[in-house]
Amino acid sequence: MNCNNLFLNIPEKVKKEIFEPIIKNKKFKLERIISQGQCTPEGKWLEQKNNEWVVLLSGKAKLKFEYDRASYLMEAGDYIHIPKGKRHRVEWTDPNKKTVWLALHYK
Repeated sequence: MNCNNLFLNIPEKVKKEIFEPIIKNKKFKLERIISQGQCTPEGKWLEQKNNEWVVLLSGKAKLKFEYDRASYLMEAGDYIHIPKGKRHRVEWTDPNKKTVWLALHYK
């Protein structure tokens, strides 16, 4: 049994987005993601094989879904469900503050 904290061991500078698995098995993966100014490259869309539920724990981010005119500005406490195959992108993450996500990927 381990007790840990989602805000520990966050580097001073986040040069490249960090993906850290917390729990992983055949049915799901729970991971911590740390961003600071990173975004999906222009013209690229992310499309996943599994569903994803993501909550923003700190910082800010903007998500965009293909064929959806709206962008979603997320702040601490906001969460969103991304169905498998739904093309999306991270338009922006706060360059001045660490953005910490908790992402649950499941079938």
